[in-house]
Amino acid sequence: MITQGKTVADVCRAIEVPQLTYHRWKQQYGGMQAEEAKRLNQLEKENARLKKLLAEAELEKAML
Repeated sequence: MITQGKTVADVCRAIEVPQLTYHRWKQQYGGMQAEEAKRLNQLEKENARLKKLLAEAELEKAML
C-alpha cells in the first residue's frame, strides 16, 4: 500500500494497527522478506523452549 503512494497513517488505519506498532515492526523486521521473518519467529520460539529446558535441567541438578 505504501508503494502505491498511500501514507503510513492511511495504511495503519486500513489494517487497523496503531502507527507505533507499524514503526516497531519496521524497526524489528526492516528489510526482511516474509519467509525470513517467519524463520526468525520460529528460531526465537525454539530458543525460548531450549532455555526453558535448560533451566529445568539446572533446577533438577541443583535439587540433587
